[in-house]
Amino acid sequence: VLRNAVHVEEPEVEKCVRDVMKEKKIEQKDTGFKTNLHISLLQISGYKKLYLNVENLRKVPYDSDNEEHEEQLIELWNLLMPHENLKARITKQWCDIGFQGDDPKTDFRGMGLLGLVNLVYFSKHYTDEARQILSHSNHPKLGYSYAIVGINLTEMAYSLLKNGALKSHLYNVVSGLPQMEHFHQFYCYLVYEFDKFWFEEEPESIMHFNQYREKFHEKIKGLLLDCDVILTLQN
Repeated sequence: VLRNAVHVEEPEVEKCVRDVMKEKKIEQKDTGFKTNLHISLLQISGYKKLYLNVENLRKVPYDSDNEEHEEQLIELWNLLMPHENLKARITKQWCDIGFQGDDPKTDFRGMGLLGLVNLVYFSKHYTDEARQILSHSNHPKLGYSYAIVGINLTEMAYSLLKNGALKSHLYNVVSGLPQMEHFHQFYCYLVYEFDKFWFEEEPESIMHFNQYREKFHEKIKGLLLDCDVILTLQN
């Protein structure tokens, strides 16, 4: 009964709680147990649902013929570079915010639309921080490609969600169904903390990026082992 209960949709959770209590001969009027089990089942099934939603977004390839995709890309530019207009849709200007070439769509291949949605979310909800980090990324000695690193951190957040490492964090953040919003918030934490980490470490050059990314990844995995962990930025 319990094994089935962790796979059900939200409307069926209440019935599953009653079934579990009946099976284990727990009084139905034990409201404390009932409430805690209800929350736990929502969190467990919600985590699985969140992963599927994130995975579905990752599977959507960036399509330059899709108006919504293009609007989000332009929004990203406008949020980060409010005082500079794009001269064209395909332009070297994209390198100013850390894309590799003159058309950002090629950089979204690995993470699909998820990479863009994450970048826009951070720039929209933490605009000052995003512009500050973009400014850091242009440092003459310790600079890095802002957008490329951002997409790389999307992959990190995605893999931590996929392998279950984010469970304690998400269960502590929300007593119920975790939403896409909560995944985006964790991503924002990663971007902010990675920038601090990069400048504290002072790598010799961007050529050592993978080595320091892995070191940062291990640090985050270590933090997530704490069952009381909450890794979010405060507005």
